[in-house]
Amino acid sequence: MPAPPDSPTLLFRRRLRCLKEPPPPPPATGSPAPPPSSTPAVEPPAPPAAAPPSPAAIEPATAPAQPVAPAELAGIPIYPTADYLDRIDAGAGQSYHLYGSDATYAEIVAYYRNVLRTGGREIYRSPGTHQFDLGRFDDNRMAFPPSVVVKDYSGEVSGGYLHVDGTNERRYRTIIQIVPPPTGR
Repeated sequence: MPAPPDSPTLLFRRRLRCLKEPPPPPPATGSPAPPPSSTPAVEPPAPPAAAPPSPAAIEPATAPAQPVAPAELAGIPIYPTADYLDRIDAGAGQSYHLYGSDATYAEIVAYYRNVLRTGGREIYRSPGTHQFDLGRFDDNRMAFPPSVVVKDYSGEVSGGYLHVDGTNERRYRTIIQIVPPPTGR
């Protein structure tokens, strides 16, 4: 029996696969390095100091008022203060989109119960994981059921879901995973 689409193991493995970088190039083969000379090397003069950046250049850009919603998610509600984190290929012509929020798990579950007009179902009690189906699952053409999955990362152990973007890192209390239905086939 395959693991559920939102199991921590599958999410971790997919995230890890996306984060892998290509290996560094092999060292160049060619002529050996010249032998060290007995005369001391002369240091080139230091370049002039650059002017400090302006305060506007240091301050981070402000977050958009509404979260990013790719065209693929048209018609699917997105929690208003959620930050778009990533799009991950799920196979079979599907992808899932991750959003992070500092709102509590209970607030986000209540939001989706209200806007989707369904109670959804609790997948795990601890850590809290709740799924709202967006359509029927078809084994023959889907990798994941079309759904919104809300996961609580606010536990004392984790400190929140760690999202790293380049050199920036941020922790989120709650993660929202949206798997839209596959586009026409």
